[in-house]
Amino acid sequence: MPDAALTIEPFSPSADPAALADLRARLRATRWPDAPEDAGWSLGTDLDELRALVAHWADGFDWRAQEAELARLPRYRARLGGLGIHFVHARAAASAGPALPLVLCHGWPDSFWRYQKVVPLLTDPAAHGADPADAFDVVVPDMPGYGYSDRPAGAPLASPAVAGLWAELMAGLGYPRFGAAGGDIGSHVSRYLALDHPDRVVAVHRMDGGLPVFTGDRAQLTAEERAWFDEVGAWGAAEGAYGAIHRTKPQTAAFGLTDSPVGLAAWIVEKMRAWSDCDGDIGRSFTKDEILTNVTLYWLTGTIGSSMRMYHANGALPVEQLTRRVDVPSGFSLFHGDILRPPRAWLERMTNVVRVTEPPRGGHFAPFEEPELYAQEVRDFFRPYRTAR
Repeated sequence: MPDAALTIEPFSPSADPAALADLRARLRATRWPDAPEDAGWSLGTDLDELRALVAHWADGFDWRAQEAELARLPRYRARLGGLGIHFVHARAAASAGPALPLVLCHGWPDSFWRYQKVVPLLTDPAAHGADPADAFDVVVPDMPGYGYSDRPAGAPLASPAVAGLWAELMAGLGYPRFGAAGGDIGSHVSRYLALDHPDRVVAVHRMDGGLPVFTGDRAQLTAEERAWFDEVGAWGAAEGAYGAIHRTKPQTAAFGLTDSPVGLAAWIVEKMRAWSDCDGDIGRSFTKDEILTNVTLYWLTGTIGSSMRMYHANGALPVEQLTRRVDVPSGFSLFHGDILRPPRAWLERMTNVVRVTEPPRGGHFAPFEEPELYAQEVRDFFRPYRTAR
């Protein structure tokens, strides 16, 4: 039974009509920047493509329909660490076998939205052509300062603290043992669940190995690892400006991004395009309505600033935290279109690796881009650990 100390309340938000009217007014009053001819995406978000998206946002996008679609997931709020935390809690279908509890950890720039499509595939595999014995009880929390979870009033929480909240949440839901999975910052949170709660996490599945931190002599690394370090450095120089801002001066950017929905969309959409497996055509990975649902969640909850501040908190973690080795059995699905895919040698250096796969499709947002493929990866990985719950 759930811990009596955890008070859980059903949650089904409905946006204030005045907030939606204000959003449309702001979109229609946008003061657009200029852009060099044929700049495309080379300098950041493409002006013409964003104009088209914003026109749909102002006059074609139906937030109420998207709100209703999100409400199909069973959603709740609970107090954890003094914060109201929003989470999906979807139990396995009654026809399924014994379910493995699984906490799914999202990243940036998203929220529980990342796992919207995959939850039914994991809770009721038989309805989707898979083995009913692979069913999960799925929990998808919004991190503090993201989505419908509270924004910390004081210092932002780093990944180890969020992992502690998720361990408390799973205990309060009646799950003494569970699996953990995530990508992006959610991979970081999943890692700390395994590091700090190894007696409770049966196994951990991640989509990436995180940014490399190595305090020894680089000569001790394999040639493949050294090449990857160089790749990470080159990527950071070309693509990492957003992360440097998030880590150092997130509040400065938050003023503009919280005031301008178009600025917010530009900040998020550029990453959705660059990090997905779309070969430069974002429409291959997301519909306009899917993009705008993610962006509108940030707009209506006012969480872009608080979400960015988590980078600042993580940037202050001591190196000793970043170099700890995970002993809990770990699996990695390195999707074809994701960024900075680490070599197996690095994963084995930092974790107790039991499985590494390279799915042929999908990118950084694979649970949303390729939900069937992601669900199969998760089912396959956790199958040997179901008896450990």
